Amino acid sequence: MSDNEKETQVTQETQGTEAVQNSEQQRGSDRSGRRGDRGSRGEGRRGERRGRRDDRHDDDMLDRVVAINRVSKTRKGGRTMSFAALVVVGDGKGTVGVGYGKSKEVPAAIAKGQLDAKKNMFTVPRIRGTVTHPVIGHDAAGTVLLRPAAPGTGVIAGGPVRAVMECAGITDILTKSMGSATAVNVVRATVDALKNLEEPEEIAARRGMSLEDVAPDTLLRSRAAGLDEERKAREEAKAKAEQAAAKDGE
Repeated sequence: MSDNEKETQVTQETQGTEAVQNSEQQRGSDRSGRRGDRGSRGEGRRGERRGRRDDRHDDDMLDRVVAINRVSKTRKGGRTMSFAALVVVGDGKGTVGVGYGKSKEVPAAIAKGQLDAKKNMFTVPRIRGTVTHPVIGHDAAGTVLLRPAAPGTGVIAGGPVRAVMECAGITDILTKSMGSATAVNVVRATVDALKNLEEPEEIAARRGMSLEDVAPDTLLRSRAAGLDEERKAREEAKAKAEQAAAKDGE
């Protein structure tokens, strides 16, 4: 083989090697681009889901999962497993509700419990963050005692009762569970006690007496102070909103 033929063969081999390397690099870049596209699409979907999940809590509602029970049933086809969630929902301003949801998955059971709680919400009479008078609630084997407390006392209660008090916006109270320790019975007894609370005007109208003859002076003074505090808080919030609007306008 002559020198010219050898040089031609070497040149052809070099060109073939470069073409193979270029094609491999092109495939690698295409794969990385496709992975990047898939990653960006996945991040976009996750971001959208996260945004939708955050939008569900824009109503400023508080929710507490008190208990999650696992229920197992044996049937002809085999054993089935489900979950039951006890949920308390409230706005922290005197409105609260309790719901019970069942499903084969825990998140679905909690969601059903939240919907059930929102359907059964009621208003709790309050005076400066506490209840209006002592009351006892009963449900099945559960018995709960609620007593008013001075400002700064805090919520003296166990887990199930504390969840209801926090969602209802009660910040100072003395409680005692005197019956069953089951979470469902305790929560329902607490709800029964809150539903039995009455305003001083209701008691005075039922007895045919004046408000001063029914309610003690300390209660009336505390109520007036509470109304003044709420009025001042509303005025401060309104002033802050106006200042923020003025800054945005500038």
